[in-house]
Amino acid sequence: IIKPRLHAIADWLRQQVPGSQTRCGVDTAPIPERELAARAGLGWIGKNTCVIHPRIGSWLFLGVVLTTIELPCDQPAIDRCGTCRRCIDACPTGALVEYQLDPRRCISYLTIEHRSEIDPSLRPLMGDWLFGCDICQEVCPWNRRAPFAQETGLQPRIPDGRLDLEAILTAQKQDFDHSFRRSAIKRIRLPLLQRNARIVLENHKKKALEPAGAPPGELAHSEASTSVRGLSDSQRQSVRLR
Repeated sequence: IIKPRLHAIADWLRQQVPGSQTRCGVDTAPIPERELAARAGLGWIGKNTCVIHPRIGSWLFLGVVLTTIELPCDQPAIDRCGTCRRCIDACPTGALVEYQLDPRRCISYLTIEHRSEIDPSLRPLMGDWLFGCDICQEVCPWNRRAPFAQETGLQPRIPDGRLDLEAILTAQKQDFDHSFRRSAIKRIRLPLLQRNARIVLENHKKKALEPAGAPPGELAHSEASTSVRGLSDSQRQSVRLR
């Protein structure tokens, strides 16, 4: 969705300045996109380590066009997080300190990038997050008025955001490949998704055993359910059990 548009910009640049060179990237090259975006004035790097645009918040994609053309520099964005700590306080695993993220505790890292078994002490804190985590963005005040994506390709692939947990646990590779074809979820492969599903199911079982009226435990965003309710993997790239 993003890269073809970057290529169109790159083609235009080369037409305007013959002999110039360009290279495009969308999270596919060793380019510090966040730092460049902040220096270009697109937004500031918030305490949740996401780039925050003053009008649309942090629900955005960053694309890069590198060029040999000399261009005037923009002014860096101004940090507007102020004294707010909502993202830090809301993180279930304590992965955030101001402007720093410990990936070893980050639910997004644990459910997507971490390839081995997850530390037992962190599993209850994962709550119902099956793939990724958006808590630090959901609580950010700058995302309250974020506009909904109008691009067709960014609309939810799962209209109601629900997946059946038991179906994931019993799925075969061909089922997984068919259901999540061209989806960000497919990058982690079925065994890791099932690993995450087992953790979420265990969290639900523990939650169901809590006495009625008991104060909330350490589980975040959990209910005694075996269905998944989450955000679009194309729009926010995370799906969680709810």
